[in-house]
Amino acid sequence: MDAPASPPPSRAERPLIAADVGGTHARLALVDASRGPSHVALHGYRRYSCAEHSSLAAILADFIAGEGLTEPPEAAIAIAGLLVGDTLVHANLPWAVSLSETAADARLAGLRLINDFEAMAWAVPSIDLRHSRRICGPEIALQPGPAMMIGPGTGFGAALRVPGDPPVVVATEAGHAALSVRDPRELEVLAVLMKRWSHVGNERVLSGPGLVNAYEALCEIEGVDARLDTPARITHAAQGGEDPLAGEALSMFCSILASVAGDLALTFGAKSVYLAGGIPAQIADFLMAGDFSRRFVDKGVMSEVLARVPVYLVEHGQLGLLGAATWYLEQRRADAMG
Repeated sequence: MDAPASPPPSRAERPLIAADVGGTHARLALVDASRGPSHVALHGYRRYSCAEHSSLAAILADFIAGEGLTEPPEAAIAIAGLLVGDTLVHANLPWAVSLSETAADARLAGLRLINDFEAMAWAVPSIDLRHSRRICGPEIALQPGPAMMIGPGTGFGAALRVPGDPPVVVATEAGHAALSVRDPRELEVLAVLMKRWSHVGNERVLSGPGLVNAYEALCEIEGVDARLDTPARITHAAQGGEDPLAGEALSMFCSILASVAGDLALTFGAKSVYLAGGIPAQIADFLMAGDFSRRFVDKGVMSEVLARVPVYLVEHGQLGLLGAATWYLEQRRADAMG
């Protein structure tokens, strides 16, 4: 007699993959949620180059095979973009993303997407300030309240975490809000960029491609050829003092980042600000040595308000994975409660 078939595993028993997918890299890990949503642990961490794979499903399938998973897993994916229906609207990924097709092609039992910086904001309680660098403001927030997570990388992301039980996290598209500049040189650069685009959003400067835009604009203003063509080359030349216009472009990048961070903190009433993304950690010393603190608080009568807001530089690392997992488990718990 055949043995009776085993019942399908409950959602709580299925493997759960957390992923953080940006324009350049995808980071994946298995989630251990045995201690609950507030104390998740990650195992089997791997990083993939997005450009080397044909789709998001291909990356998931490779990870599943590498981990030897036999039971179809669920997946919580932090990803750059905005989900509209079944399709992810994005500007920086190398391939299109359909929710249903990705789940089917990777043979997932369940799939949910969350904006990458929304996931980072979910992970704010996991940040160890002892391993962060304070750029300006007091050592710790002087009063509890909303926390702003922002950062330039392939694009520009921003999300707000409002504490509560459960907390509320608000994703934004601040990268596409109009770029705010203030000094004559920045206005000259903006004028050059406006010849290319009718709308110049924050990420036209505050991103990897944006750093190239700023450098090329400065070269055009000075009437010289732009000899550097990647964010890495511009950053290296700026930090090594090899190219004055590269140095000016990176200094301008840091100054505008500070102004935009201050604008967002005021707009959302943030009591603390965290800088993440792919670029800030790579230019940490340049960022700390510049005028970030002055530009962040330079908001007229609101300067004293922003002087009370700490700004921290945090490593992107696995925060997106932790945030995606925490969010997914909270959603699953809410579903179970009806």
